[in-house]
Amino acid sequence: MMTVKDIVEELELKVCSGKQGLNREIEGGYTSDLLSDVMGNADENHIWVTLQTHKNIMAIASLKELAAVVLVKGYEPEVDAAEQSNLEGIPILSSEKEAFELTGKLYELIKKK
Repeated sequence: MMTVKDIVEELELKVCSGKQGLNREIEGGYTSDLLSDVMGNADENHIWVTLQTHKNIMAIASLKELAAVVLVKGYEPEVDAAEQSNLEGIPILSSEKEAFELTGKLYELIKKK
């Protein structure tokens, strides 16, 4: 079983908000910056890789019951997104890596478990 905390440690991600959700299990992932695409294709307990930082990412994460959201290129969530993340217990993480590299690393980690 791979948890959000495992991913944070393995990939040295920054936890921006939603720390109470670090023990959520990750069953897969999805990479997209188009909210409607994520809404239509991501699955429960997936980790979502995006560069979107606004509050609407949390609406999608909550609706789809995602395990976590990872922002790329060092981006951090806007204040209202972080507040919603804390309320929902869905972590928003940040990586200095860009989406292509991060997605590959996540895929390898999740596939191993």
